Amino acid sequence: MSLAALDERIAALRAQGIHSVLATFTDLLGAPKGKLVPLDGLAGAVDTGAGFAGPSIAGTGLPRMGARSEYMGLVRPESLRPLPFMPGVAHAVCDGYAGGEPLDTCPRQVLRHQVQRLKAERGWTLWVGIEPEFFLLNRDAQGRWQVADGEDRLAKPSYDLQAIARNFGFLDGMRQTLDALGFELQQMDHEDATGQYEINYRHDEALAAADRYQLFKLAAHAVAQQHGQVFSTMPKPLAHAPGSGLHFHLSLTDAQGRAVMADPAGALGLSETGHRFAAGLLHHADALAALCAPTVNSYKRLAASRSASGTTWSPVWKAVGDNNRTCLVRSVAGRLEWRLPDPACNVYVAIAATLAAGLSGIDQALPAAEPCADDLYERHARGEPLPARLPRDLLAALDALAQDAPLREAVGAAFCDQFLALKHEEWAAWSQQVSGWELQRYADAP
Repeated sequence: MSLAALDERIAALRAQGIHSVLATFTDLLGAPKGKLVPLDGLAGAVDTGAGFAGPSIAGTGLPRMGARSEYMGLVRPESLRPLPFMPGVAHAVCDGYAGGEPLDTCPRQVLRHQVQRLKAERGWTLWVGIEPEFFLLNRDAQGRWQVADGEDRLAKPSYDLQAIARNFGFLDGMRQTLDALGFELQQMDHEDATGQYEINYRHDEALAAADRYQLFKLAAHAVAQQHGQVFSTMPKPLAHAPGSGLHFHLSLTDAQGRAVMADPAGALGLSETGHRFAAGLLHHADALAALCAPTVNSYKRLAASRSASGTTWSPVWKAVGDNNRTCLVRSVAGRLEWRLPDPACNVYVAIAATLAAGLSGIDQALPAAEPCADDLYERHARGEPLPARLPRDLLAALDALAQDAPLREAVGAAFCDQFLALKHEEWAAWSQQVSGWELQRYADAP
C-alpha cells in the first residue's frame, strides 16, 4: 500500500471513530497475540513494525539480547478492519520479522513461503475452506469445567433446535459480528456432542483463510464471554462424546482459474494431480498429525471409540473415499476434505504442512490410493482388516515428524525444531501428571 493510500486509510478509520489498532500475530502454539497501537502510530507499525520482546513469545527461538532479540510485527494494512466487540479499535494482522528479515519461526511467514513458492513454481493458488467446530463451556461452583448449557442433554444432539434457541444470543451475536467483519456466513448448527457447535463461512485463498480463522477465534472468544460462556477449541473436552475437528476443504487452481485437482470423469471426481495430492497427504500423515493434531488431548479425539451419541466421525484410518467421512481424506465435488486437523492446531502451519505434503505426492508421482467404499467403523466392529491408522498419541506423532526429514525441510527446519522442542516439553509435563482415573483404578489395588 502506498503512503498516500495508507494516509487515506488512516483518515477513513479516524472518521469511523477508530483511535487504536490491535496489531496481532500468532505464536507457535496457534494463540493470537498482540498489542494496542495508537492510530497515530499505525504508519510506523506498517513501515518498521510493532515491537515485541522476542523470547517472550512461544517458539520464536530469538535470543534475549542483540538485534534479533526484538520481534517486529509488520502490520499488513489491507487487513485493517474495525472490531465490533472493541469499540474504537481496528484489527490488523502482522508478519513476524527479526533483524530486518522475515522470521522463519513465524507461523504466518511459514505459510506465506509455501503459497509464494506454489505461485512462483507452478502458477497455482491453494483455496481452503475451514470448518470450525467448538464447544461452549463454563465452570461450576467448584471450578470444574462443564457444558455451558445445562439443558443440552440429548443422547443424539445433532441439529438440536431447542439448544439453538437457548443459545441464540451467542449465535446471533456471532452472526452480527462476522457480518460486520466481512465474513460470508453460510450456516450454523449444533453438532454431535452436547455443547458443541459449528459455524461455516466462505472459503478463501490459503493465507487469507488462515487469517480469517484467527479472527474468527478472536471474535468467538469475545462474543462467548459477553454471554457468560467460554469458547473452547479443546479437541475433546467430553470423554464419551465426539470431539471437534477443523476440517480443511482443499482445492487448487491454475493461473487461468481452472481447477487442478478436479476431473468429473476421473475416479472419485479427481484428476491425476488430485489423486497424487491425496497420496502425499496419506504418505506424510503420521508426521502431519503432529502439526494438525498438536496436543495430548488431540489423540483422545483420534480414537476408534464409540461415542455416547452412537456416532463418531473421527478420521482414524489413512484412507481416501468418495464422500466417506470415516476416511482421513474425503473426496467431495472435485475437492479434498482433509479431516485430520483439530481446532487446537496452529492453522497457518497446519495448512502449510498440508500443502507441502500434497505437493510432494505430485512431485514424486505417488500412485493413487485405493478408494475406500466401506464404513471403516463397521469394519472395525466386525474385526476385519483395516487401513493403517494414525499415531495413537502425541509422542508417536512427534517421533514421526522428527523422522520425516523431507516434510520438515519443506515446512521449515527452524520452525519444526522449535515445535518439536516445545511439544516434547508438553509431553513430558503430561507424563508426570496423575489423573483421577489412575487414582480410582490403582490407589487401593491389592
